[in-house]
Amino acid sequence: MNPLSPVVHGLLFLAGFAGGFIDAIAGGGGLITVPALLATGMPPQVVLGTNKLQSSCGTSIAVWRYARAGLMETPGLRLAVVMAFLASMAGAQAVSILSKDLLKQLIPWLLAAVAVYTALNRRFGVETGKPKMSPVVFAAVFGIAIGFYDGFFGPGTGSFWTLATVALLGLELKGATGYTKAANLASNLGSLGIFLAHGSVHFSAAGAMIGGQVIGARLGAGLVVKKGAGLIRPVFLAVVFAMTAKLLWDAWRG
Repeated sequence: MNPLSPVVHGLLFLAGFAGGFIDAIAGGGGLITVPALLATGMPPQVVLGTNKLQSSCGTSIAVWRYARAGLMETPGLRLAVVMAFLASMAGAQAVSILSKDLLKQLIPWLLAAVAVYTALNRRFGVETGKPKMSPVVFAAVFGIAIGFYDGFFGPGTGSFWTLATVALLGLELKGATGYTKAANLASNLGSLGIFLAHGSVHFSAAGAMIGGQVIGARLGAGLVVKKGAGLIRPVFLAVVFAMTAKLLWDAWRG
């Protein structure tokens, strides 16, 4: 793979920091890191593989912080992690044989619905609610569905996990963020294995971004533990609206 200049490595470090910070709070760090990697001129598949590697490191730090704060004790979470890991591998393998065209058109509207629902529901995730699904059934169904989606396409994965855990498991936003990060890390690692097997990772670029990711994720996760829903909700809304706008713009240009 083509070597990158020290200046480019420095800019990727900064992108990794910003992406890790945002990702630890509300997800959506790929809005920053994927465009940064694309700007280097890498092939798209290498961009996706490199992004999975660097984001996995940042998410690992966030998961560690949340585990220490007791946010990884939700029933069914371990099953969700296993299902998401396996399903994401299947999703990554399916990239070469299935068309993404329908998802490219559908996902922005689903994200818009998530944003509108969250904006109108001012009590969204402020306090725990009544579960509407068994934790085991939830983990199996959404672990497979969202895990496969993350391996196959990816944008909005964290938003879908957050909405589902709040609406169906009755978690408040801080607990939902812990659940989301653990499941998201699993699907990142599963699909990363497929990208590595195909040689679709730029290791020096990933290394630069990992340095920033680790610092950003640690700071972001620390703020979540201290501030809770009061911090997560506005950042979550901003990320979902930004992601929706970007995907709609990409679809319009395409």
